[in-house]
Amino acid sequence: MEQKAEFKKVDKSDKKMYGPRGLLVCGYPEEERETFQEFISKTEMGEIPVIFGINEDVETKLGELFTHEHRAGIKGPSELPRSVIMSGLSQNELHGLMGAYREHGFEKQLWATLTPTSETWTLKALLIELLAEARAMQKKQ
Repeated sequence: MEQKAEFKKVDKSDKKMYGPRGLLVCGYPEEERETFQEFISKTEMGEIPVIFGINEDVETKLGELFTHEHRAGIKGPSELPRSVIMSGLSQNELHGLMGAYREHGFEKQLWATLTPTSETWTLKALLIELLAEARAMQKKQ
């Protein structure tokens, strides 16, 4: 089953994007998860639910992962690619988060938003797609 996503540029507006409000954070070592959580709490998003994807989540569908409680997975191994999947944010929040992330000097990572298509994908399938895209973008540059 080939899963091909269509990636679009995100405008700047208060329009809410697809899905339940939350962030799915993958690939952070345990010692960095609290730092990331503190960083998020200082943004305009404040108390947005943050779920940490861990190794045992790779075969779980994204839609299901976004039903997990705030701070789920904060403990546990995650050798996944470093990434944040955003859901239910406004377009302005998305741009604000990515800008604040860069300004904070965090390590480079993959970014994605939940879509009606991707919510049915496993975490593994999405991460494979994001890595392939990142490689394609690097070749273009």
